[in-house]
Amino acid sequence: MRGFSFIGRASRAFHDYPSLSKLLVLVTVSSGGLVAYSETQSELGTHSGQASKIEPKKKKIVVLGTGWAGTSFLKDLDVTKFDVEVVSPCNYFTFTPLLPSVTCGTVEPRSIIEPIRNIMKKRGGEIKFWEAECVKIDSANKKVLCRSKHGKDLVGNAEFVVDYDYLVVALGAEVNTFDTPGVKEHCHFLKEIEDARRIRRNVIDCFEKAVLPTLGEEERSTNLHFVIVGGGPTGVEFAAELHDYIQEDLVKLYPMVQDLVKITIIQSGDHILNTYDQRISSFAEQKFQRDGIEVQTGCRVTGVSDRAVTVKVKSKGETSTIPYGLVVWSTGLGTRPVVRDFMEQIGQTKRRALATDEWLRVEGCDNVYALGDCATINQRAVMEDISMIFKDADRDNSGTLTVEEFQDVIDDIIVRYPQVDLYLQSRHLRNVADLLKDSQGRNRKEVDIEGFKSALSHVDAQMKSLPATAQVAAQQGAYLARCLNRIKECEVNPEGPLHFGESGRHQFRPFQYKHFGQFAPLGGEQAAAELPGDWVSIGHSTQWLWYSVYASKQVSWRTRVLVMSDWTRRFVFGRDSSRI
Repeated sequence: MRGFSFIGRASRAFHDYPSLSKLLVLVTVSSGGLVAYSETQSELGTHSGQASKIEPKKKKIVVLGTGWAGTSFLKDLDVTKFDVEVVSPCNYFTFTPLLPSVTCGTVEPRSIIEPIRNIMKKRGGEIKFWEAECVKIDSANKKVLCRSKHGKDLVGNAEFVVDYDYLVVALGAEVNTFDTPGVKEHCHFLKEIEDARRIRRNVIDCFEKAVLPTLGEEERSTNLHFVIVGGGPTGVEFAAELHDYIQEDLVKLYPMVQDLVKITIIQSGDHILNTYDQRISSFAEQKFQRDGIEVQTGCRVTGVSDRAVTVKVKSKGETSTIPYGLVVWSTGLGTRPVVRDFMEQIGQTKRRALATDEWLRVEGCDNVYALGDCATINQRAVMEDISMIFKDADRDNSGTLTVEEFQDVIDDIIVRYPQVDLYLQSRHLRNVADLLKDSQGRNRKEVDIEGFKSALSHVDAQMKSLPATAQVAAQQGAYLARCLNRIKECEVNPEGPLHFGESGRHQFRPFQYKHFGQFAPLGGEQAAAELPGDWVSIGHSTQWLWYSVYASKQVSWRTRVLVMSDWTRRFVFGRDSSRI
């Protein structure tokens, strides 16, 4: 991660910045909810005859969730400055990109989890952790209602209330079933470590049932038909892992049914991996075709029973049923009930995630922040502030803007409105002068307000929602921690002046995501990578790059060693097929 830059940028988003008498941090992450709260008051007593001095209380931060966003936030927060309390139903962090590997025994479950108390112990300061679920957020009274996950096994009251100054919501998201009948009852999901374990057991069950002597060939084929709904990164990687598991290990143990095994991917779009570069999507489809993995695109699942998946071909309107032995549902993200209830409280209905500003503050709340899969950033449009931008850039108040004047403020504008930079890149514009060219492509020495509006009229079309990935959540957690580490130094106006080009500027730069690329393991020791600079890499060498990157991104040396040893074990001894 790059260091945080405290340079100023223009913004009206902070005009009504709330009082900092309370500290509230709400962080949302994919791994579940967590809340951090603690209160300490230290009094410095003096000897008799002298007045006692009371040291100011530390602000209290409550963190909900121990996923990518929450864990990243805790790792970068200066915990000596705050009282921190964490609440999560999981007392561990999961390296979720390797969950598909756990489903087939390539990596063991404990190799990709790190106890959250181990992470907190390394931070030096005192962090309190409660293994509980957040059931309600009361932002009006700055309280969070929590319930122990142990339920009836707990002696005493399972519910408790945590108050906060700053709240960080990092509760993540749940699987989106689109209210499709039968999905919750009959499908497997792949969001948590328990999901991966369950899939692993059921894959073995399908083979053990298929070899029973009482079954006919049609029944054996049904038991060995593995259906994946969703052609995104998770579904594709699971299909690749499953294919390797079957071909490299299981067919040797169950040779009598090796010709009956079938893997099918059902995708509603026209291509699998449609968020990747087209070259990667095409290569993946061609490789799966060679491997015998059937890819059905343009199909929508309308229902799932205990024996079959009902599919509708969108182009023809025809409906068919696909018998299965195991079906995995991987089609997108939905809002958790506690987050949905919180959104209704603050007037954010009819949204899929909590809306925040560019500083990750939840809109409509004081001192509440949201990160990761449960949140989305409402990026401010350039055209909303176009008159202000023009006025600030026009230093001599001439009513026209020269290229030099625009160049003086363009760096500030790009930070405040990242879509401007995206627009320049998409049009391959090298400098500001290219942006101000007329319709015939001729350079203009200066433009008036209407010409300026025309030059930037298409910029806001570049605004896009950030992807719900671990990379985004981790960057948001680190960013918010750096902001809060400096919050006491900037209590009057942490955002700085509201005008471009002035000295001082923002103390806190708006969050800006930096994409470092993405991988797509495709099985057979081949992978595809989409890296910055429009660079695409595909093949065996990319798989080894995937190994090195995923090993380096582990949160501890313990998990790093365990993951690498699992990979080595798989190469030497194969995957374990025991049902445990």
